[in-house]
Amino acid sequence: MQTRKIPATIVTGFLGSGKTTLLRHLLTHAEGRRIAVIVNEFGELGIDGELLRGCGIGCDESGQENGQLFELANGCLCCTVQEEFAPVMEQLAARRDQIDHLVIETSGLALPKPLVQAFQWPALRNVFTVDAVITVVDAPAVAAGRFADDPMAVDALRRADDNLDHESPLAELFEDQLATADLVVVHKTDGLDEATLARVEAAIRAETPQGVKLLHAQHGRLDPAVLLGLGRAVEDVIDQRKTHHDEEEDHDHDAFDSVSVALEVQDRTRLLRALADLVDRHEIYRAKGFVALPGAAMRLVVQGVGQRFDSYFDRAWRTDEARQTRLVLIGDHLDAEALQSELGAALAAA
Repeated sequence: MQTRKIPATIVTGFLGSGKTTLLRHLLTHAEGRRIAVIVNEFGELGIDGELLRGCGIGCDESGQENGQLFELANGCLCCTVQEEFAPVMEQLAARRDQIDHLVIETSGLALPKPLVQAFQWPALRNVFTVDAVITVVDAPAVAAGRFADDPMAVDALRRADDNLDHESPLAELFEDQLATADLVVVHKTDGLDEATLARVEAAIRAETPQGVKLLHAQHGRLDPAVLLGLGRAVEDVIDQRKTHHDEEEDHDHDAFDSVSVALEVQDRTRLLRALADLVDRHEIYRAKGFVALPGAAMRLVVQGVGQRFDSYFDRAWRTDEARQTRLVLIGDHLDAEALQSELGAALAAA
């Protein structure tokens, strides 16, 4: 009879902090560990899920066959534990002899504490233990006096939900993510001098419990041995970690739009410029997708938060998949037809 509990690591942090980048590096350097993953996903295309599958972890399209990847497409993970989260955990529990570790990547608006408290349920406590809560922080954003690269976009995303207490500053959510952390990854530290890093660390330590370690990282490159196996059993102590939202009973984050567009793209620079212009005209908080460029054997990944867009080639197109450009735009009051038309016109312009 299997009695060992499956350790679960919860990775949290704001949009653009680098959670998925960290997770990709973790999976590509698993060193034999059988890691199950729950990804809190927005958008019908499953963009984050495909990026993780690109790490070569062997997941099929649905993730149901080998149990390594689950994509939840209905909003903030911590807000839906009584709907999608519990059935997924039941499936993982049934395969506990095939799993060495579980990693849960939350959305950028997730409150970690309610998710950890879900592990107090007898059905979960008997099978899982929360190994640690890891909070990923965008160091340049903190150095600039912000908690995220584009705090206005994150704030707008939050304000799209009428159920939230919008009178309290959004910075409280950042503080809550730090208040529940067992380990903080200070991300994107390359390019910051020692004095700036010291200021960033001081700002973070002001919100973290005593004894929480801070790790510097670039491009998610951290040894899995440093991230996994911390053995904190956070479900036993989470109630003592005080946050701003302890009295809230409902904090849904799903009242915003996710729009899918298909495009013909001839030039990467023109696409990024068109997306930046589109963000200026519409309440778009995040953009992500895959791009097929003429003559390019590799698939181009495009990701954007606010006005910041990144693009890189991640892998060769497979012979069994259509080479097409697909993007997901996430925001408020988005008109799919209008966005498709505007992007198409901008890309067709000389």
